[in-house]
Amino acid sequence: MKAVVYDRYGGPEVLSTAEIPMPSPGSNQVLVKVHATSVNLSDWECLQGTPLYSRIGGLRTPARRVLGSDIAGTVEAVGSGVTRFRPGDEVYGDNLGLKGGFAEYAPAPESALALKPESLTFAQASTLPQAAAIALQGTAGVGAGKSILINGAGGGSGSFAIQLAKHAGAHVTAVDNASKLEFMRSLGADEVIDYRARDYTRSGPYDLVLDLVAHRSVFACRRALVRGGRYRCVGGTTRALLRIATVGALAGMVTGRRMGVLAVELGPSHFTPLAEQHSAGRLDIHIDRRFALDDAPRALSYVGEGHALGKVVVEIR
Repeated sequence: MKAVVYDRYGGPEVLSTAEIPMPSPGSNQVLVKVHATSVNLSDWECLQGTPLYSRIGGLRTPARRVLGSDIAGTVEAVGSGVTRFRPGDEVYGDNLGLKGGFAEYAPAPESALALKPESLTFAQASTLPQAAAIALQGTAGVGAGKSILINGAGGGSGSFAIQLAKHAGAHVTAVDNASKLEFMRSLGADEVIDYRARDYTRSGPYDLVLDLVAHRSVFACRRALVRGGRYRCVGGTTRALLRIATVGALAGMVTGRRMGVLAVELGPSHFTPLAEQHSAGRLDIHIDRRFALDDAPRALSYVGEGHALGKVVVEIR
């Protein structure tokens, strides 16, 4: 089968298209004929091998040759222990443990997948699993009369988080680069900030800060919170995450502001609610660009360099 592979960490130049053996599903796995895979920032991090946590399982060389975790496709075969799916079923899910989405076929655990709603195309379904889980858990507890700031709001998780927070009745401030300001407004953001022109940690204060690209200091982030407010980060530099998990947690206890890293729970129960909201007309899925499998390196660059408005999808035909 055709796949986009890499054998060392680096930029898009280390990726190449190759013919590799067709995988076989394990006893509790499903072999998916991939129709679409969305690109996440985690794919870009695993390609580069930075931050350091992206090398878990493969310190010197990548643990998996094929990137791509958010897949949507048709069940080709099932393992002997699989009970929920059969060949021909249309499925989608976050295959973060095995990856393999930038290929014609990918094995995935049965537990990672859900049946694709008829109302979603394969491309739309592939945008949801990881980004939806982050957005749903990252905005939990936000309600009417509350204020939330979302840093990195113009990408996949951020575009969903804006909409979820607005539907909950919150006042939303969205932060990203200048090219994404109008896009974030179109999703419902009440205020937008170009992080290059204005320090968002000196705005507010907010009841909740959801930081999708953490790199600021603990004390800068803390001043953006009201007393009793919460700061949660997902992704960012290893140093920033460690400081939030240690110094931030202690500083938050002393000042009455809760600071920590959001440990995102994965699986169908954490992304199917957004599929249901889309089917009901309450959530927009914005696909900025679509790439062919051979163009996966360009798709990764587009996301990794911060250009994507919402989601980017690699379609395998």
